[in-house]
Amino acid sequence: MVITMNDSQLSSIVEVKRFLKESHVIEFKKRFRKEAYEWIEETLERFNYLNLCKKEKGLIKKYIEKVTGYSRPQVTRKIREYRRIGRVRVKEYERNKFERKYTNKDIRLLARTAELHDYPNGASLKKTLERMAKKYGKEEYQNISAISVSHIYNLKKTVSYQRSVPFYQETKKTKGTAIGERCKPEPGGKSGYLRVDTMHQGDRDGEKGVYHIYTVDEVVQWEVVGAVEKITDEQLIPLLGKIIGSYPYRIINFHADNG
Repeated sequence: MVITMNDSQLSSIVEVKRFLKESHVIEFKKRFRKEAYEWIEETLERFNYLNLCKKEKGLIKKYIEKVTGYSRPQVTRKIREYRRIGRVRVKEYERNKFERKYTNKDIRLLARTAELHDYPNGASLKKTLERMAKKYGKEEYQNISAISVSHIYNLKKTVSYQRSVPFYQETKKTKGTAIGERCKPEPGGKSGYLRVDTMHQGDRDGEKGVYHIYTVDEVVQWEVVGAVEKITDEQLIPLLGKIIGSYPYRIINFHADNG
């Protein structure tokens, strides 16, 4: 049985004691917090709680627990608050406000850069932002280039970002799926589409051999070859830059084995 109650007529400890004895089968409707706190304060004042003896205070505590549905520790905290300031009030929550580092302009720039580079992952996008700011000296990139990879994903969830791209799709988890995408280039008869492959020369007398990097145009079959000691970013990126720069026409796309 669930009921609400007007208890304004209860004004003595005897009546409270009788109420507790007779209401053990009654379940009271849960009050809203603000309403409950106001009722607790009114009840403590009505029974002059601070001047009661220990036994009488215990009865009032049980009475408050019964009517509000609060636990003994919760009621004790509210009574302690009443004793300290003479009031029982809902504590207003104040959200910490931090200075906003990235503006809507920065977020739109992030979205436009992601779109122009075919929506790369966060780490690649950060490198692009840094390159635009440091290598090319683009002033508008100075602020957004300092962003962390994790915060890039936070900004992608904002309304400003999602309104700034033709479509929005969350980055899919790559766990359990291949990162590389195996697909044949489709040059459509145009030059500028390269196939890239590597071949290890082999070891000799305990010395590690070099890796040959072969590139060939899919259509005109123009071929450029280079070599590096190790397959690492530090050695591959400069070499690929030189190889691509040695072609007498614009390179549109290159396709590597295994993606």
